[in-house]
Amino acid sequence: MRKSALVQRLEQYATLSAGERDALDWAERRETRVPAGERLLGRGENSDTLYVVQLGWFHAAIRLPTGARQILRFHFPGDLMGTSSIAWAQAVHDFTAVSDAIVSELSKVNLGRIFREQPRLAGLLYAMSAAENVALSDRLTSVGRMDSLQRLSTLILDVLARLRVTAGGVIDSFDFPLTQTDIGDTVGLTKVHVSRTLGKMEDLGLIQRNGKRVRVLDEARMIADTGFVDRYKEIESSWLAPPPT
Repeated sequence: MRKSALVQRLEQYATLSAGERDALDWAERRETRVPAGERLLGRGENSDTLYVVQLGWFHAAIRLPTGARQILRFHFPGDLMGTSSIAWAQAVHDFTAVSDAIVSELSKVNLGRIFREQPRLAGLLYAMSAAENVALSDRLTSVGRMDSLQRLSTLILDVLARLRVTAGGVIDSFDFPLTQTDIGDTVGLTKVHVSRTLGKMEDLGLIQRNGKRVRVLDEARMIADTGFVDRYKEIESSWLAPPPT
């Protein structure tokens, strides 16, 4: 049986006890395959379940009355998807598979049981969610206050940092399954502007593209230009209670 991607991610930040791993294994239920382009959950639909991304990418988006779309965040293996809706009975975003994906269900009821019976694990999940929210704030700041080159640099650096958590080491390239329309809906640019900016990034020696594969060539320069901070590499866990014996 495949180890849960959520367990793998959490173990990058703290050593889980056998009881904590068992609690997560118990809480995660039925796996579902979601083909690329298919919506898993729609905004306004009943939402009594969260989803652990086991394989693939998702995006969370809002469709505006004009028909325009704003992609707010991406979800990768190890993410607990749907925490943004935990305060309400309905989903606040559309969740759509960017690539062929697999998710497992984690009901709000089962999450509540983890919070009652595994407080250290609950604290770690909370801290991870808080770090993701800060990362989202960083990226939205780039959309509101930076030029197109900085916006795309921030997005690429954010994806790279997130994928490194579960990659088992430093990587400098990744498959980027987003269309230029997806990228534009994420950073607030037109499809044409995205194409031009990606080309400019290649001309400047910042990135290299080979089909859907993106390689970051000058990460230090991109960080210096954007002020990007990796919010995923470490999560402070010293304040958590020691694991139960």
